[in-house]
Amino acid sequence: MCGISGIIGQKANKENITKMTKALYHRGNDAIQQWIEDDVALGHNRLSIIDLQEASNQPFQKENSHWVLVYNGEIYNYIELRNELIQKGCTFTTQSDTEVLYQAFLQWGEACLERFNGMFAFAFWNTETKELLAARDRFGVKPFYYYHDEENFIFASEIKAIRKLIKTNLNEKLLANYLAFGSYGMLQESFFEEINQLPGGHFIKLKKSDIEIKQWYDFVSRTNKKILELQYITENEAKEAYKLLLHDSIQLRFRSDVPVGFTLSGGVDSSLLLALVNQREEAKDIKAFTFYTNDERYDELPWVEQMVTKTKTQLEKVLLTADEVKERHQQLSKIQDEPYGGVPTIAYAKVFETMAKQGIKVILDGQGMDEAWAGYDYYQNNSNSTIQGQTNASPFKTNVLVESFLAKAEKPTYPKPFDDDLLNKQYRDLFYTKITRALRFNDRVSMASTTELREPFLDYRLVEYAFSLPTKMKIRNNQGKYLLREILSDYSKNLAFAPKRPLQTPQREWLAEDLSAMVENAIISIKKSNLAVLFDTQQLQKEWKKYQQGEQDSSFHIWQWISVSKLGFNEK
Repeated sequence: MCGISGIIGQKANKENITKMTKALYHRGNDAIQQWIEDDVALGHNRLSIIDLQEASNQPFQKENSHWVLVYNGEIYNYIELRNELIQKGCTFTTQSDTEVLYQAFLQWGEACLERFNGMFAFAFWNTETKELLAARDRFGVKPFYYYHDEENFIFASEIKAIRKLIKTNLNEKLLANYLAFGSYGMLQESFFEEINQLPGGHFIKLKKSDIEIKQWYDFVSRTNKKILELQYITENEAKEAYKLLLHDSIQLRFRSDVPVGFTLSGGVDSSLLLALVNQREEAKDIKAFTFYTNDERYDELPWVEQMVTKTKTQLEKVLLTADEVKERHQQLSKIQDEPYGGVPTIAYAKVFETMAKQGIKVILDGQGMDEAWAGYDYYQNNSNSTIQGQTNASPFKTNVLVESFLAKAEKPTYPKPFDDDLLNKQYRDLFYTKITRALRFNDRVSMASTTELREPFLDYRLVEYAFSLPTKMKIRNNQGKYLLREILSDYSKNLAFAPKRPLQTPQREWLAEDLSAMVENAIISIKKSNLAVLFDTQQLQKEWKKYQQGEQDSSFHIWQWISVSKLGFNEK
């Protein structure tokens, strides 16, 4: 887990690449190195996880090779690939997955991507042909942002590093979509003009000033094929096949030369993660972490405590109070660069910080099961909602936006490549809404504490398999994740888990009461900034008063204002 940065063009020099690596210091400071030649500068911030030796530092270049690599992430199956490459005559000087990625690229070219099981964003520069090839993992776990004009191509793991070198305004259309529809953007967009993302499962080629972007991971064709293969599978066959994949995914993600821990909530996904971790020989030495707020209406702590009592797992309980939210938000808004998911994200940030202070560098989390197994309530009705537990009332307040700004909003439409409505909703959430934004939030909060977050349930083999199963194995008796619950019972019939709930924190109540000054300061900040021309500030104030007086079906709009107020417009 690291931070990468690079400049191809006139801005490539020691001073500029240093600005970028300094901006990414939190992503890794075990080694910070640069490679500069002609009009190219590459930077790397290393968080050492596998092969801690200096020889594995980056930028990485093998002797007598024209390729230079900067890479962020983990190739979990690097040992198997290393052995295969040795059989083909490759020699290795390190034990790192970095060198495996490098040699795999030299051996197979772009085709190496299909062989990787991992999370990654990397860039190869060829010193002879003067071309760049960069790629991002299947689901976009690891970030890759870039800026391109006639004179420069600049890329980095985070927006803030690019903004050290260029001036850019907010993307007002995306900002309008966020405030009107809750959209965090399409695959290639960011909240800043001219700063783009490389979508997950894509690679980019740059030669001179020509850019070519291609998709390398075709989820739709792969799952369409698998749907046909699994249409007549029995429940027992599906359970056993999925369990084999689960064990292998966990095994791969425990590969580390540093301590590993994991997060817990009270649900099915966490229960399964706990059960799988508990089967490992080193289980007694692996610690679980969970957050709580001392509010029994929302806390999942009672269920978590029941779970760990059964397994005898060490549990660290991390308390988040309203008093610390304001300061933590100040820090996290800078880390995130863009709007993020509210108090729950802040709570996770505190969990990761606590883990880091105890020397844990690798964290396992249960992200991805709801989307693969149809776990959200809106999968079972005709709703186009992307919010669990949401009523028919809109959680957004478009009346606080001036008409000219609101006119820029365009409700996002997502591809529907499948004949089945359920599959299209799952596909949307995996690649356009739920997972993409959760991965961005989680990457930033884990890296803020210089820790590496791994998502074993997002192993592409697990996602493809669950996604492709017949609907009756996902949803039964008005409950999602049916077969997954059956699988959990095979590991432990005693593991308790809470029902699926849309809210994890008392964000609604805190914003109205304990954090009301924080909301008011955000509104004042909007009024005093260039953002004021986008808002009807009288309506903004009216909606805030309504909220304080009890109209609290949703707090999304309140958090939106808080997030937007931090987006960096200069005060008048």
